[in-house]
Amino acid sequence: MEEKVKAFVRLANTDLNGNRSITQALTKIHGISHSLAHALCNTLEIDDNKKAGALTDTELDKLKKALENIAGLFPLWMLNRRKDRESNLTKHNLGPELKLQREFDIKFLKKIKCYKGARHATGQPVRGQRTRAHFRTGITVGVVKKKVLAQQQPDKGKDKGKDKDKKEKK
Repeated sequence: MEEKVKAFVRLANTDLNGNRSITQALTKIHGISHSLAHALCNTLEIDDNKKAGALTDTELDKLKKALENIAGLFPLWMLNRRKDRESNLTKHNLGPELKLQREFDIKFLKKIKCYKGARHATGQPVRGQRTRAHFRTGITVGVVKKKVLAQQQPDKGKDKGKDKDKKEKK
């Protein structure tokens, strides 16, 4: 019998491509890497090469429960939020929660005005990269010739002189 493959599978508020293997599909969830996807499949005893659309309902339920409780399944070094600053808990954020937490962390760095926060605020690289040759977005590079400058700016000096003459006559 042929297996019926669903086109999309919904996990952790993300649509996963049903034609890809489950490990590849799981990496589309923001916060799950290749290593974590393989670890999830091994822990839940799901074949890594099985297509995401071919998973049974029981396997999908196992995955949903595992994604809700990743912190309890894996060692601390695999989690993305160890000893949270506010709650002092160790957890693993997924999807929009992870993006929102990152924004809050950057806002906090800007608020305390540390070096990394200042680099974020000015739009410069944060992790020590050189800026001489790269990160030049938005900056005009090059020399503008006098002829081009003269064409771009109309004769402002002549207009000012006429205005002064008019004011003196009044």
